[in-house]
Amino acid sequence: MAVGVKVRVWGPYALFTRPEMKVERCSYDVITPSAARGILEAVYWHPGLKWVVDKIYVKKPIRFTSVRRNEVKSKISASNVLQVYNGVDKPLYLNTKEDIVQRASIILTDVEYVIEAHFEMTDYASKTDNPGKFKDITMRRLRRGECYHMPYFGCREFPAHFALCEEDEVQTWYDAIPEKDLGYMLYDLDYSDQNDIQPMFFRAVMKRGCIDLRNCEVIR
Repeated sequence: MAVGVKVRVWGPYALFTRPEMKVERCSYDVITPSAARGILEAVYWHPGLKWVVDKIYVKKPIRFTSVRRNEVKSKISASNVLQVYNGVDKPLYLNTKEDIVQRASIILTDVEYVIEAHFEMTDYASKTDNPGKFKDITMRRLRRGECYHMPYFGCREFPAHFALCEEDEVQTWYDAIPEKDLGYMLYDLDYSDQNDIQPMFFRAVMKRGCIDLRNCEVIR
């Protein structure tokens, strides 16, 4: 049984990085389905349910801005951590003076979306779990503004505010535009093989401000 919910999310900045950009970060035009699912999971997650994003409504105009941020160009090796854990005497840190770099990012500014989604019961649900119970918990958490961790728009430095959307018909900024092709976007990651995690993409077509993900063609 699928139970639906609509969530309004907004924030001053967002960065949904295109994977084809290797060094300088550049955002997709709108939030990706996987990022939308991450926001829902930040509000309420349970092994007995699985969130599925159905529609994304774009409430504000798509606008970009450019910023420069300090980043580190390397990371601590997992093998070095294991060696230190096993007693090897070696330094385990990053020298920020040597590793820090300044990179430009093209990010979205002043974003607002409505995420329409539903959850499905999984095999990990216990005998006492049921859709009604999960929906009540989700609605209560949305109305109270509760979350397990602060949701974010692509990067943790861009927090996402959220609230329950109770509009019967969601109005968007692009209601007067019949169709806008946003090209191929990241849909999600396929974790069926933990040793070979594969990205999945889809053709994002926004119709009157709404991207309908139901029955969309997913390309692996």
